[in-house]
Amino acid sequence: MSQNVDWQVKAFADLTTKELYDLLQLRQEVFVVEQTCPYLDADGLDDQAFHLIGRDQQQHIVAYARLFLPTTAQPYSRIGRVISAGKVRRQGLGQELMRRAIEWCQTQAADAPIRLGAQVYLRAFYQSFGFKEISDEYLEDDIPHVDMERD
Repeated sequence: MSQNVDWQVKAFADLTTKELYDLLQLRQEVFVVEQTCPYLDADGLDDQAFHLIGRDQQQHIVAYARLFLPTTAQPYSRIGRVISAGKVRRQGLGQELMRRAIEWCQTQAADAPIRLGAQVYLRAFYQSFGFKEISDEYLEDDIPHVDMERD
């Protein structure tokens, strides 16, 4: 599957209205509906992020991650909203998505560590990319999470 996916990273201002709608729809399908977790996905941070988008041959968004560069207040890159569409899971696309997200962060801010908030059941997945736990478990929207960092 991953070889048939077209990847792009776009700043918020470069997203088309259709792209923004499609990525928000995918995020809601998985994070709100599939995980039965009502929460405010449109959190006011999308305009500060870069958006890693993977599209299939039909131009549907099948993989996505939200990427943040380091700031003075947060001297690390951040990867969030990591998602793959249900129809493409277990085909290696999540691994390809994470490889690309890490590579982008390292290219943009080579000396900065990378952080993410991982759902606890995905801890081993993120550890396979070199992330280590840096917090105790906590509940975010009633889902157990742990903060992780990669040097």
